[in-house]
Amino acid sequence: MSLLKLRRRPEPTVAMSERDRQLVWRLAALLLDYPGEQLLAMLDELDSAISELPDGVRPGLADFLTHLRNTGDIVLAQQYVETFDMRRRASLHLTFYAYGDTRKRGMALLRFKHAYRQAGVELDDSELPDHLAVLLEFAATVDPIGGERLLGEHVPVLELLRLSLSDNASPYAGILTAVTATLPPVTTADRRRIAELAAQGPPEEEVGLEPFSMDPMMFTGLEGRR
Repeated sequence: MSLLKLRRRPEPTVAMSERDRQLVWRLAALLLDYPGEQLLAMLDELDSAISELPDGVRPGLADFLTHLRNTGDIVLAQQYVETFDMRRRASLHLTFYAYGDTRKRGMALLRFKHAYRQAGVELDDSELPDHLAVLLEFAATVDPIGGERLLGEHVPVLELLRLSLSDNASPYAGILTAVTATLPPVTTADRRRIAELAAQGPPEEEVGLEPFSMDPMMFTGLEGRR
């Protein structure tokens, strides 16, 4: 990735209603989950929902749905793992980019946990609360204002993820393009932060997340994420 040529993300050609934005978040949450049997059984339903979106965000989501239809189950699973689990600059855990697996990350995770708790929901320990699919589900179905606030705070990370996926010609890039189109434009400060994150990479120190413990109740309506 060239740090001197951070490409501007495509902006939606039409304004989106609150309903459209929440629908994008809901669809993206589902499509960014592991491509198991439950997701693949929903393709017709997802196609119908995507068709309701404006032109500014529909193509990337529709193209990914086509990819799901035309790719074998085993290949889809391999692609997911190779994309999000094996590349440090394509993690779906938003705090990983700045903190890696260091103790400082625990405090950043608490920011998410507090927002969820304020909205009356809890997560169990099957997934960390900064997983993008979890946050998108929260924003779409529980607390759009609080969810959008957290998404907005992580625009540089979302942009870095979008750029990384685009540079690797990943079919998942279109999903991130749709998500970022629902958020405020990237600022000059955001671009500086993107360059910093890209240059530095996540910290290497492997000390675990012991200071951070999750509560015993599951986030209503969410399955455990890989």
